[in-house]
Amino acid sequence: MQVPQSTAPSLPTSDKLSRENFLVIALLLVSASVVILNETTMGVALPHLMAEMHISATTGQWLTTAFMLTMAIVIPATGFLLQRLGTRGAFLLAMSLFSAGTALAAFAPGFGWLLGARVVQASGTAIMMPLLMTTIMTLVPPTARGRIMGNVAIVMAAAPALGPTLSGLILDTLSWRWIFGLVLPVALVALVVGAKYVKDSADRTHTRLDPLSLVLAALAFGGLVYGLSNLGEAARATPVVPVWIPLVVGPVFLVLFVARQLVLQRRDAALLDLRVFSSRGFTVSLGIMAVSMIALFGSIILLPLYLQNSLGLDPLYTGLLVLPGGLLMGLLGPTVGRLYDRVGPRPLVLPGLVAVTVSLAALATVGASTSPWFVLGAHVVLSLGLAFVFTPLFTGALSALQPSLYSHGSAMIGTVQQLAGAAGTALFVAVMTSRSVTLAAEGASPQVALAEGVSSAFVWGAAVTLVAVALTFLLRRPAAVETSPVLPDAVVPATLDAPVLEGVGEAPERR
Repeated sequence: MQVPQSTAPSLPTSDKLSRENFLVIALLLVSASVVILNETTMGVALPHLMAEMHISATTGQWLTTAFMLTMAIVIPATGFLLQRLGTRGAFLLAMSLFSAGTALAAFAPGFGWLLGARVVQASGTAIMMPLLMTTIMTLVPPTARGRIMGNVAIVMAAAPALGPTLSGLILDTLSWRWIFGLVLPVALVALVVGAKYVKDSADRTHTRLDPLSLVLAALAFGGLVYGLSNLGEAARATPVVPVWIPLVVGPVFLVLFVARQLVLQRRDAALLDLRVFSSRGFTVSLGIMAVSMIALFGSIILLPLYLQNSLGLDPLYTGLLVLPGGLLMGLLGPTVGRLYDRVGPRPLVLPGLVAVTVSLAALATVGASTSPWFVLGAHVVLSLGLAFVFTPLFTGALSALQPSLYSHGSAMIGTVQQLAGAAGTALFVAVMTSRSVTLAAEGASPQVALAEGVSSAFVWGAAVTLVAVALTFLLRRPAAVETSPVLPDAVVPATLDAPVLEGVGEAPERR
């Protein structure tokens, strides 16, 4: 098997991060925080939008659904985009799209305009996270990757957690338009500063975009995410599109997409290079990450419903209750990253997943009279556990790849996150709804029925997380992967005391 023919970036030779590279990564972190923050602001604003624009809740939910679908469709193409456009081109495209979408949303005269603006925003957001992870892996020496990658946890955990709280604070005194209006100046400043300082960190490729792959990816990943997202709601109401249609269409086109990529990657022209799965370290880490994402997104969707509709808390109080956990998860990222640099992934991921399982089991005991402080404590333990899971998995997965595959590995991680998030939402909501409907039919009050449904969903969540706990015993610490300039039939030079390997797989792994 041949490695990709494009020129692969060389790993940094120094253990220190240069001032220029530090500035680029810091700028990308700030920019990614801004775009991810905006992903979670619409839920709290929906009642205001419904009143002002005279729309139903079902229509309003498309502001979130369209954002999610756009992410699912664009992310698989980001591996190609990063290699074709380079770091600078991808950053300018991402922030330009996000800034344009934010401006359009702030001045939207109606719902259709606002929906289109959210799609433009999501297109930029989809590019930013794979760009951030790929740039860190390219510029940061292996001995410091965990510490720097730990900052990604701030983006992925703290920013989404702040979204609903910030939105609630803004809506207490200002119009919903200020949710976008306050973000726009920050996005524009990041765009201008990035245009001056962000440079390409690796050579670009000249591979042409395969339109058929793009269509297949849209139908495959878009269909799966849309179908899974509506699976839970189908137990409560009849969706506009029957759930079985996207759940059949998605897998069929996924098979066609995979077949197309296997053909194209023979000449290094794949939209999403599947040779990342030749690395056992990447594949195992991705599997654990997917199960963990199911638990995270299922909790995110269920806890606000439970706190507001069963315990009777208002939206702002709900946002403040889940905020400490999100902030803890993000702020612990750099510390966990430093520990990863010392001990590797398994000593961190295993206790982290045990904590996640314990917290989900605790949440499985909630009822209609449970104290909010108990929920706060369980959520903090959940967030603490996840803090010890994601940073080691991100770093270990990408470190197991050759540098020429970093962009495709980052794109694959983003794609799996979207699919796992939709699956987690579907699982938790479907179990909750099924149990709640049954109890309501037996005469239980809405608050009790919902609480029991939430409890049942968390039982399933704890059971699913046990699968991830078992998979952690397959984790190994990847040795540093280095490459020379890539030639046809190139080989990967030996690293440390490892023998030379041909082809794409990762360097031998150590415990």
